[in-house]
Amino acid sequence: MSLNIKQIQAPIEEELKVFEKKFRQSMKTDVMLLDQIMSYIVHRKGKQVRPMFVFLMAGTIGTISESTHRGAAMIELLHTATLVHDDVVDDSNYRRGFFSINALWKNKIAVLVGDYLLSRGLLLSVNNKEFHLLEIMSTAVKEMSEGELLQMEKARRLDITEDLYYEVIRQKTASLIASCCAVGAASVNADEATVTKCKLLGEKIGMAFQIKDDLFDYGDAEIGKPTGIDIKEKKMTLPLIYALNHATWSEKRNIINLVKNHSENPKKVEEVISFVKRSGGIQYTTEVMKRYVEEAKEILFTFPDSIFRQSLHDLIQFTIERTK
Repeated sequence: MSLNIKQIQAPIEEELKVFEKKFRQSMKTDVMLLDQIMSYIVHRKGKQVRPMFVFLMAGTIGTISESTHRGAAMIELLHTATLVHDDVVDDSNYRRGFFSINALWKNKIAVLVGDYLLSRGLLLSVNNKEFHLLEIMSTAVKEMSEGELLQMEKARRLDITEDLYYEVIRQKTASLIASCCAVGAASVNADEATVTKCKLLGEKIGMAFQIKDDLFDYGDAEIGKPTGIDIKEKKMTLPLIYALNHATWSEKRNIINLVKNHSENPKKVEEVISFVKRSGGIQYTTEVMKRYVEEAKEILFTFPDSIFRQSLHDLIQFTIERTK
């Protein structure tokens, strides 16, 4: 892979080290069971892509501050809370190759842990009177919940339109990356217009990020999530929506029947994947993803050139070139 996450992190390497320490601190608690679970969460953290967006955005338009560190910790606490709750909702036993919280400690504890993480994030901003950051973060939580519920409401009917798909992923995934960029800007006292512009930049990146995720479902290599998992879960994503919109009536009826009634059968799932590929669904979806990336870069290039802006550019590229 041409882009290396370590190279992208270079301008904020020291900041991330300090952040890591502060983040661990923010998860400390006197309740032994909770402390044990927090320690487990900290030790299996991923690439820290979201804090990177916060720091790189802050560095692109100002000087990284204490407020930036708190903003990054807030986002990470929020994000971790949603992942813990998602695993309960999806009845998932694994997260990034590790056992999920609900697999090890059961659902009741996992739900309470998610609530605890969310409250720590909220208190971090309240205690420091950073209500502008709190507003950005609370909006993200609201939108993520709405996006998940909208998807659940529509998914069962399998009649989701392309516009509705964009609305679901804008709320469900893009709103979090949008809030990362908005928090980064707000933490260095950017004016409202700049914060709004940064939020839009993050939204475009988030859209591309989720579309890339949806493309993994049709990948030939076993990378990231297993191929066909969205189809098995009856999730209508862009490649399938496009293919159905360009199918004959009988093809459409057959494919919807396969997704609705035979999604547990690997051969039938393979049939759906072949249909999507034949119909140009992959090509169309890839073009849409690239369009969002170009729109994000257009916004990014309105900011002055710097090592932070370059790394942010590379991070955008990384989100669509990643292999998992």
